[in-house]
Amino acid sequence: MDVLTPRPPADKILTWDDAAAWRRALRGPLVFTNGVFDLLHPGHVDVLTGARAQGAHLVVGLNSDDSVRRLKGPGRPVRSEAERAYVLAALECVDAVVVFAEDTPRDLVRHLAPDVIVKGGDYSPETVVGASDVMARGGRVVIIPLTPGHSTTGIIEKLRGSSG
Repeated sequence: MDVLTPRPPADKILTWDDAAAWRRALRGPLVFTNGVFDLLHPGHVDVLTGARAQGAHLVVGLNSDDSVRRLKGPGRPVRSEAERAYVLAALECVDAVVVFAEDTPRDLVRHLAPDVIVKGGDYSPETVVGASDVMARGGRVVIIPLTPGHSTTGIIEKLRGSSG
């Protein structure tokens, strides 16, 4: 019996330059999504698997720790960017993870030129950063419905005893 050995997660965490070279070598549509992915939960998994279904390859842009602190406050992230990248890269549906230090992934989207950009249902096509760049090249924007009852903030509040 042939056994498929999964790629080691560390091999799927790419620098911007390595990601651009990987992108140039790809066959088939590249899908891009991004986020903090601080405490991975079923809602994240649903967006990631839904994103992967939109093309041949999925790259995840991951907010750096400094970016997360600017966006979410000093108590976040809970997990370091290295830990968050490793966990994301371990998922079968994720082909590559690239960390970005900016507050939005616009520069990374322009750098990788994906064919499809995907976000969760708390966005609309008009509010997805990078959507206009993807659509200008003939690409698509896809919104994956949110999975009710799942959020990182909710998990953190529950752990602190603030809810539930």
